[in-house]
Amino acid sequence: MTKQLPISLHGGAKGSARTQFAALCYRVHKGDVQVLLITSRKAKRWIVPKGWPMEGKTPAASALVEAWEEAGVKGVASDACIGVYSYAKQGEEGDATPCLAFLYPVRVTALNKSFPEAGERSRMWVSRKKAAKFVQQKELAKLIVGFVPPENRRLT
Repeated sequence: MTKQLPISLHGGAKGSARTQFAALCYRVHKGDVQVLLITSRKAKRWIVPKGWPMEGKTPAASALVEAWEEAGVKGVASDACIGVYSYAKQGEEGDATPCLAFLYPVRVTALNKSFPEAGERSRMWVSRKKAAKFVQQKELAKLIVGFVPPENRRLT
């Protein structure tokens, strides 16, 4: 289990923080765990799919919907949150909203070429170590590096 780093509200008040659900999309390729990263729509930074809570859906199910819409992922989401990371979501007017993103593993079973945000994003498969170097949030990087797929965990 990865130790949770302290989170930051990026200068926001406790009451101003918003919740999002994120998908750590992964596959095991030739015995190695690979993570799928996507670009943000505007700044083109490397991120994981994430979005707002959805009425009538569990957090993991919401993360899976975001993985489909933003990356074309078909897969299986785990209900076990593997950690939380924080970031400042940039608004249209330059304002920033502090967000806490709860990260859920999604085992990718298929990757479609056609998906809702296909024309707005790039995607790439990388090792956990490389993914941690590409993402900006230190908390997310630590969660990625320490991630062990649920099917690879051994009971002790």
